[in-house]
Amino acid sequence: MSVKTPKEIVRLLNEYIIGQNEAKRAVAIALYNRYRRLQLPKSLQQDITPKNMLMAGPTGVGKTEIARRLAKIVEAPFVKVEATKFTEVGYVGRDVESMVRDLVTVAVRMEEKEQFKRVKAQATKEANKELVRLLVPGIKRENRDQQMQQMMQMLMGNNEPAQDNEEVTDEIRNQRLSVAEQLSKGLLEDREVTIEVEQAPKVNPMSDMMGQMGMDMNSILGDMMPKKKVKRTLAVRDAREVLIQEQSRKMVDYDTIYQKAIERTSQNGIIFIDEIDKITGKSKEAGQVSREGVQRDILPIVEGSTVQTKYGPVSTDHILFIAAGAFAESKPSDLIPELQGRFPIRVELNALTKDDFISILKDPENSLLKQYIALLKADGVKLIFTQEAVEKIAQIAYDVNQGTDNIGARRLATILEKLLEDVLYEGPDMEMGEITITAAYVEEKLSDIIMNKDLTKFIL
Repeated sequence: MSVKTPKEIVRLLNEYIIGQNEAKRAVAIALYNRYRRLQLPKSLQQDITPKNMLMAGPTGVGKTEIARRLAKIVEAPFVKVEATKFTEVGYVGRDVESMVRDLVTVAVRMEEKEQFKRVKAQATKEANKELVRLLVPGIKRENRDQQMQQMMQMLMGNNEPAQDNEEVTDEIRNQRLSVAEQLSKGLLEDREVTIEVEQAPKVNPMSDMMGQMGMDMNSILGDMMPKKKVKRTLAVRDAREVLIQEQSRKMVDYDTIYQKAIERTSQNGIIFIDEIDKITGKSKEAGQVSREGVQRDILPIVEGSTVQTKYGPVSTDHILFIAAGAFAESKPSDLIPELQGRFPIRVELNALTKDDFISILKDPENSLLKQYIALLKADGVKLIFTQEAVEKIAQIAYDVNQGTDNIGARRLATILEKLLEDVLYEGPDMEMGEITITAAYVEEKLSDIIMNKDLTKFIL
C-alpha cells in the first residue's frame, strides 16, 4: 500500500473531483487509519476494524469517483458493486460473497502485473529469441520416436514443444544472427510473423459456482488436459508483446502471486456498494425478493467473515466498505439497525451548483473540455471555449437538472455532445483550423431544445 497522509490524499482527490470536501476528508482519514493500524503490535491490530463509510447524495455528484480515485491513489484492490444486483439466499441472482471474489481477482491481476514488471527484461530477451526462431525457422524433422516423446511430455504436463525437432544448418544460423541484429535495431517492427498462442479459456457458468466453493475448475482441467494453441499473424512489435506475456507467465510463481493477492485483499481491499438505498424496506424498488434479506446477507461480509475463493480463503475483517445512495425516497435509518451500525462514518454530498459545473468543466486533470480539445486536436483542429461559453454551458446544465431529473455532472456530457455534434462531424474534413465556441453559439445550438420541455427530457 502506498502511504500518503490525509492532506496528501485530499490534494490528489482535488485534482479530479470538485467540491465535496467533507467526503474527501472522511475517506482520507479512513485510509490513513489503515496505515496507523499496521504500525501497532499484532495483538492490537486485529481489534481495530476499518471505519466503514456511508455516503448520501444525489447521483452524479462524485460518490463513485471519490472511491475509485481513492483506490488508485493508495494502489489498493477496488471493486464497485450495485446492491440491487444481489438477491437473498434462495433466489436466483448473484450472491453477496461474489463481491469479495471479484475483489480477489482484481488483486491477483495487480500482483501479476507487478511480478511481470520484475521479470520483463528477461522475458523480453526470451521473446526476441523466439521471434528470431519464428522469422528464420529451422528444417523440421519429424519421426515416430519424437512424436512419442512429445506425447509423453504432454501426458506428464509438459506442454512445451521439443526443442530438438528442427535442424539448424550453418546458413540458418547465420540468417538468425543477421535477423537478431536487425531486431535489436528495430528494423523489423512492421514485418508480419505467425505465432502460436494458448487459446483463451471459454466462459463456463460452472466455474463461478465452483469458485464459490474455493475450486478453480479451469486450473484443474487445464493441468489435466494439454493446452490448445491457435495461430495468429501479427506485426513483430505486437507479437513480441504477446510472447513477453507468455514468457512472463513461465517465470513467475503463481502460488506466491495468489498468496500475496489474498493478503493484499484482506488488508487493503476497498468495496464500494452503490445504490444501497434501493434495498431498504421503504424503497420503491422493493419487489418480491426481500430487500431486508439482502441486507442481512451483506451484514456478515461487512462485519467480518471468511469467504472461500478459487485462490484461497479471504478474511473480510479489514476490508474497507464504502456504501452510497441517493436516499431520495428513503433515509439511512431505514436500513436494518445492525447494518447501520457497521457504517459509523456518515457523509452527505451536496447537489452541484452552477459554479461547481464551471469548475468541473475546466479544472480537473481529466475535465470534459480538455477531453474534447484533445479529441479535435487529433484532426488538427484547435478548439477554444470562451469563458462566457463555459458559464452558459454550466447554467444550462444546472437549469436542466432542476427542471428534470437531477443527474449531477453526468448532464454535462450529454449537453457537450449535443453542442459539439456538428464540430465533431466536420472535424476530420477541416484540414487544420481553429474553432471558437462562444456563448452565442451555445445559445443557438441549445436554445430550441431548452425551451421545448418535452424535447429537453428526451434529448438532454
